[in-house]
Amino acid sequence: MWQQAESALAAALNHAGMTFEINPGDGAFYGPKIDFNFVDALKRSWQLATIQLDFGALPERFDLTYVTSDGSEARPVMIHRAVLGTIERFMGIFIEHCGGAFPLWLAPVQVKVLTLTERQEGVGREVAGRIALAGMRVELDDRNEKLGYKIRAAQLEKIPYMLVIGDKEAENGTVAPRTRSGETLPPVAVDAFIERLRVEAVPGNRN
Repeated sequence: MWQQAESALAAALNHAGMTFEINPGDGAFYGPKIDFNFVDALKRSWQLATIQLDFGALPERFDLTYVTSDGSEARPVMIHRAVLGTIERFMGIFIEHCGGAFPLWLAPVQVKVLTLTERQEGVGREVAGRIALAGMRVELDDRNEKLGYKIRAAQLEKIPYMLVIGDKEAENGTVAPRTRSGETLPPVAVDAFIERLRVEAVPGNRN
């Protein structure tokens, strides 16, 4: 059964066009497995995801059966699939890999609204509210601090986007976006920026 499971896994990898190496004697106690190894920012290799074929151990232990097309009972094959491995190990590696600068879809706070003076507090609350209603995670920084201080604080928190609102933006109904990398984007209408967030917040899209 071990050889049968090993051959099935190799056939699946070949069918998918993936390169792989066989580690003789490796595997879980109930069968061979596919290990996916990831390289982190420090070029270290970590085993995370696994797919394991269990032709007998747990199906036998749980006395699992199914009815075949001819009406007889047969023992199923169990597939053990761990997409992330242990979630603690995955998150630890991912945090270190990206230095805490999560992609937009995963960032705890996606947008920080920064007001220039107390004159923009009302507009800042309105903009933050509209972004929140769109389903985004947003915070308002209306502290009586210099803009450079607020921007630096947001960058240290790895916030993907900062929206600066001064008198001009408040009058025109726009925001001045900045990225955590320091890039300043052209002023844009609030609704247009929300649409940009919706697109970028989809996992796999540019962040």
